[in-house]
Amino acid sequence: MTVVVQWTGWEAAQLGRALRLSIREYARQLGVNQSTVQKWRKRGRGIELRGETAEILDAMLRRCDDEELATFRAALASDGQLSLDDAGLGIALGPLRVISHKFVPVYIGEAVQALFETAKGCPVGPGGLKHRAVPADHPEASPESQLYLYACGVAIFHLIQPLKVSSLGELAAWRYQSYVTDLDWATSELQRLLTTEDSASEAAATYVLSAYLLEDSPWEGQHLETALQVLTTPSVVVDREHPAGARRLGDEVERALFVEGYTQPDTVDFGMQAVSLGLASWSGVTYHPLALERALPMDAIVALELDVQTLWALSTYVLDEVEAARDPVMPDEAYGWRWLRGAYSRLTAARPQETAQHQLMREAVLATSQLPDRLHAAQEALRESSL
Repeated sequence: MTVVVQWTGWEAAQLGRALRLSIREYARQLGVNQSTVQKWRKRGRGIELRGETAEILDAMLRRCDDEELATFRAALASDGQLSLDDAGLGIALGPLRVISHKFVPVYIGEAVQALFETAKGCPVGPGGLKHRAVPADHPEASPESQLYLYACGVAIFHLIQPLKVSSLGELAAWRYQSYVTDLDWATSELQRLLTTEDSASEAAATYVLSAYLLEDSPWEGQHLETALQVLTTPSVVVDREHPAGARRLGDEVERALFVEGYTQPDTVDFGMQAVSLGLASWSGVTYHPLALERALPMDAIVALELDVQTLWALSTYVLDEVEAARDPVMPDEAYGWRWLRGAYSRLTAARPQETAQHQLMREAVLATSQLPDRLHAAQEALRESSL
């Protein structure tokens, strides 16, 4: 457990940032004035906090979850306040080789039909969703990258990028920085492909989900498990609020995570002993085969994510329209609430030919994506709209 021997305005301000609270909300939870929190940020170590204020901050620090605590520790380490023993200094930080898979979905409705003519048919995935594909000509992705076009009205870019990086922090910074450019690129590419007459010509990409295949690294045992946790929830090794964009926090921060062992409670483990390590979280999926001949092929994870992200984008469109007091307009009358119910059933029901690894992976991805609840809400919305 991290202990602050002497609280100053700087540590107090960093704790608020680790909790991702606004100045107003942080002050409310602490029971102090907003001006007090602002003074901490402005004067930093020029203010020493003692007595009741220090006790309140101690109590708030004890209530932090693992990710919040790791973020706070990272801030202390980046400022040289935490030191590592000799064992920590001997921990390798890299290099590592990964294959990055990014999924960038956009709901474009009936405009998807305009792109079907030049697209090639694809085998259906676990959700049984009909789709086709065209090459995705991304300037930094491999030629295998595709733009998948789903008949239900979703276009989803699948960008494949083999990478070799020197540290987890370098990969995490690249991840967040590239998300910004990938979203702009995906939006521009879709608008280029769609005609100006298409109602979806203003379609915009809003999020990216990552899946990593960790091919090679210097870690074993507990250190390898820690590395997978960081790959799955990378915010603990970067400063995402840096004015120049996401920035790696540094060697000492990463070594501290390896020394203490980092676990994010919101991740779901789908690995199998002596076969593979696999983790799923809200922000992505990470997989590392230990026995290649017995491990899941990455194609299985990709196929599931394509269907999950497609249904997420479709459900989001439906719910956004309802919140805006508009009736959803589906690309075809076939894609109503009954179709969504069928897709949900196919995604969640175990298949006789499905291996235990497939089942664990599917359950982990669905649980962390929160797709089932969203699908149910979208079904009800479409049912009420008589669709």
